[in-house]
Amino acid sequence: MALQVGDVAPDFELPASGNYTIKLSNYRGKKNVLLAFYPFAFSPVCSLQLPGLQQQLSRFQSLNTEVLGISVDSKHSSAAFAEHLHLDFPLVSDFNKEITQAYGVLREGGFAERALFVIDTAGQIAYAHINAIGEVPDNEPVFEVLRKLQ
Repeated sequence: MALQVGDVAPDFELPASGNYTIKLSNYRGKKNVLLAFYPFAFSPVCSLQLPGLQQQLSRFQSLNTEVLGISVDSKHSSAAFAEHLHLDFPLVSDFNKEITQAYGVLREGGFAERALFVIDTAGQIAYAHINAIGEVPDNEPVFEVLRKLQ
């Protein structure tokens, strides 16, 4: 079962595109985090979803929010996908699937649901939504939550 609003967000330390490591707890007390789980690099809907986040990156930043894409792809696939899409936010590799499972969004086929989680500066889930695999998420509900967190 996926995490719900009010749950404490499981911490992680995972490799990311840009050849560095992301530790979720480093944002605690500083920034909100949007975790955008996506099934696979280079897949059709993911190739629409992530550029949509990139187009709205300045809006997220103005609301004190770090955007992180996350999938079960290898760190090499994540880096190649980020470069291919010209993303200015990191794609995190959960290759061992531990975090995808901890957030309750690991599908039976061994890949992530298409899901959005907003984690507030206290480290709690402030928004959680799972989309159908073939559906590009609507970011407007995320922005509503982020405005309320200001």
